[in-house]
Amino acid sequence: MPLSFPRKAPASGVSLPLAAADMAELLVTSAQPPPGRDLPGLWNSPAVPAALQRLILHHAYPGATGTPAGTPVLSQECQELENIRRRKQELLADIQRLKDEIAEVTNEIENLGSTEERKNMQRNKQVAMGRKKFNMDPKKGIQFLIENDLLKNTCEDIAQFLYKGEGLNKTAIGDYLGERDEFNIQVLHAFVELHEFTDLNLVQALRQFLWSFRLPGEAQKIDRMMEAFAQRYCQCNPGVFQSTDTCYVLSFAIIMLNTSLHNPNVKDKPTAERFIAMNRGINDGGDLPEELLQNLYESIKNEPFKIPEDDGNDLTHTFFNPDREGWLLKLGGRVKTWKRRWFILTDNCLYYFEYTTDKEPRGIIPLENLSIREVEDSKKPNCFELYIPDNKDQVIKACKTEADGRVVEGNHTVYRISAPTPEEKEEWIKCIKAAISRDPFYEMLAARKKKVSSTKRH
Repeated sequence: MPLSFPRKAPASGVSLPLAAADMAELLVTSAQPPPGRDLPGLWNSPAVPAALQRLILHHAYPGATGTPAGTPVLSQECQELENIRRRKQELLADIQRLKDEIAEVTNEIENLGSTEERKNMQRNKQVAMGRKKFNMDPKKGIQFLIENDLLKNTCEDIAQFLYKGEGLNKTAIGDYLGERDEFNIQVLHAFVELHEFTDLNLVQALRQFLWSFRLPGEAQKIDRMMEAFAQRYCQCNPGVFQSTDTCYVLSFAIIMLNTSLHNPNVKDKPTAERFIAMNRGINDGGDLPEELLQNLYESIKNEPFKIPEDDGNDLTHTFFNPDREGWLLKLGGRVKTWKRRWFILTDNCLYYFEYTTDKEPRGIIPLENLSIREVEDSKKPNCFELYIPDNKDQVIKACKTEADGRVVEGNHTVYRISAPTPEEKEEWIKCIKAAISRDPFYEMLAARKKKVSSTKRH
């Protein structure tokens, strides 16, 4: 509604509309407001635009630096309004900046999550690759894991990695622990330290120990590993044996007892009395309690040792200690082609597998009534043969698994085999000859018994 203002107090008392020009004239010519109106109220009315306010002030107070007495404090109010507007803009700018920062942080968190996930996936892939490399070549596998910061280069960390054994080939673990390098020996002792044998009898401790890896075939490796076991067992159970030598000898006696009782090829099964008699005088010249030996015998008789499958399945197997194992080339019987096979020599038998991780052998060659000899072959070096002496055309009693899973009799009159090097050929011939004639455990055990007797005399 337009403002009204009395021009010269008309008699009728009716207020006339006040035009902007008239109001400007009044305000310019007089510092006093017209009757009936206060200046601040008029000044702040919607009828006075900001541009007109500046024009009126300019004409009313030309060149003035302050507000004349009796006039409204217009400049201060404008300044406050301006401050409010400026503060509002600052707050809006701050709010927008916070929104941008929140969006940026949210984006970073999302990217961080996806980045960490990718890193974990990449790390898991590298660990899996390291395990595969370890199963093919233990030293190269450990080196790969260390170089990629997946494993610390300390004997304790490596021992823990082997002790957990996730995805690791038990044969590869045994090979690595049995190496004679000083660092490997330190890893072996750190590995054995992870086993807790306190309050376990010797058979129980052996079951636990031999489940964590597979004993290698070489006698020196077995010696180092069983020596470490004996030291750890005596450390956990002080006073049970007079010395670690006693524990060592009895441990081997138990392993041989297990083989004798549960290997179907062994016809002469030892009795408890025979087992006790075999172990007389091994406790630093004295005898171990018969009750202890009787209990150990019964434990092995009732439950043979278990060895873990390389894929981690908990299957029960008769414990066997390979005399030797490795890759060799075998000439086929009917089809004369050479095939690479993983051979294991144990219990007077020669087993061969297509892969080291196979659960079942592709073939089994019992060594009973066989002989071995070196031969020359025009196509392959370092050859030797298994044959039946004095029976040139007789088929060797053996068996193999066909591709469809059927087990069939072999059809070899001789088994011709090629080793990678002359040295390995000599070692295989030596080990096979020894396996045909005797059990390699006895020599090792006899040597330790001799050591015990010698210590007692001195």
